[in-house]
Amino acid sequence: MPLKTKEEYFDSIRQLNLPVYIMGERVANVDHPMIWPSINCVGVTYDLAQDPLYDDLATATSHITGKKINRFCHIHQSTEDLRKKIKLLRLMGQKTASCFQRCAGLDVMNSLNAITYEMDADLKTEYHQRFLNFLKIMQEDDLVCDAAMTDAKGDRSLPPSQQADPDMYLHVVKKEAKGIVVRGCKAHQTGATNSHWIAVVPTTTMKEADKDYAVAFVTPSNTKGITYVYGRQSCDTRKIEDGTIDVGNLNFGGQEAYIIFDNVFVPWENVLMCGETKYSGRLVEIFANYHRTSYGGCKVGVADVLIGAASLMTVYNGTAKASHVKDKLTEMVHLAETCHACALAAQSEGSRHSSGGYLVNGLLANVCKLNITRFPAEISRLTQDLAGAVIGTTPSEKDFEIPDDIGKLMKKYLKGVANVSWEDRVRCIRLIENITMGTGAVAFFTESIHGAGSPQAQKVMISRYSNVSMKEKLAKKIAGIPDGSNST
Repeated sequence: MPLKTKEEYFDSIRQLNLPVYIMGERVANVDHPMIWPSINCVGVTYDLAQDPLYDDLATATSHITGKKINRFCHIHQSTEDLRKKIKLLRLMGQKTASCFQRCAGLDVMNSLNAITYEMDADLKTEYHQRFLNFLKIMQEDDLVCDAAMTDAKGDRSLPPSQQADPDMYLHVVKKEAKGIVVRGCKAHQTGATNSHWIAVVPTTTMKEADKDYAVAFVTPSNTKGITYVYGRQSCDTRKIEDGTIDVGNLNFGGQEAYIIFDNVFVPWENVLMCGETKYSGRLVEIFANYHRTSYGGCKVGVADVLIGAASLMTVYNGTAKASHVKDKLTEMVHLAETCHACALAAQSEGSRHSSGGYLVNGLLANVCKLNITRFPAEISRLTQDLAGAVIGTTPSEKDFEIPDDIGKLMKKYLKGVANVSWEDRVRCIRLIENITMGTGAVAFFTESIHGAGSPQAQKVMISRYSNVSMKEKLAKKIAGIPDGSNST
């Protein structure tokens, strides 16, 4: 049966026994309180696939086996598949108010499907069949894939082959009869310790001198030589405190980690690019386009939760009827739906690839992501504006239990309107704090800026896709300017 239950997923991750380090210590990755909320997030993707209510969104039919599979393991076969992906991501954001860590894996698998097909067609390699063999494993066992693209990078002014330390970009250090040996580090890896397999791809366009860095492969996440160092997030240690209020989002959260590859062996059957520099930039572009539209799903789902929390705070504060409050809430909805509309447009204007998969519209994908780099920040600002200074000043939940009536007085003074309890108001305060300032802000704010490339990367691609010369011709025709003339 291709569809796992959430509990089966939890057990499968526990069995990996990944070498994960948090705050200087190796931990049991699944059950550590700082990691568990992110594991639980991924669990929701398995729950939805088991729920008949969401069957159309959360599952799909495999194009290689014909079996019912989790959509997070699917290769898009139509623009409708692309749209369903975005709607699923928004639903997941609504249910977790967090990063749920499977988007990048889905996007990298679709990217590898396309690029390996192109390489085989041009170079007569065997990469595409290798990829399909891997994909079948992912679909049949309903596994989670981590997309490992971003390198440590070192000196950003230098290409990979000119770095003082060659390991600043992951690279091939040895080729053997049975495979390759790689070394380096993949940084900012969303959901790394929640994944069964890692798909490693280049982070930038490579030149001939960089051919050792033009490498793509898949490997089990517990392969010998791979170590995970967990990233810190704002307010993350609240997860290991007693209590249920201060953490803000008790059950769900995202995670980032650095993945260190220390002379890791990869058999040839798992190698999907090895020195073909011509295709490195193309792979990055395809992945970036997919992933930049993903944010128009997941971040909008989180925004739905944040807008709801902002609205609740205006009710709890007694300000809900003020005209400026209604105007700000409307603006927040407008910003969120603009992002979602761009994402859906990029899917609807997608096109069939020669492999049979479907690609998104590149121009609209980058417009979508450029909006995402700006609008979640404005939604966060408006939320804090409406909620008030309590977002940054509310005492610990333990202070509400101080004896000698101090705790009772704190409960009294943290109330808003008379018919809403202090606890409901403080829980809403902490949720807003989590999404706009705490661990949730990584998923909603930081990822919105830097995930799938920072704003300048989108501007470069928008310029490349914009076809200004065509627009000049349109203007000349309307103005009556001969097409061949140039003003001096």
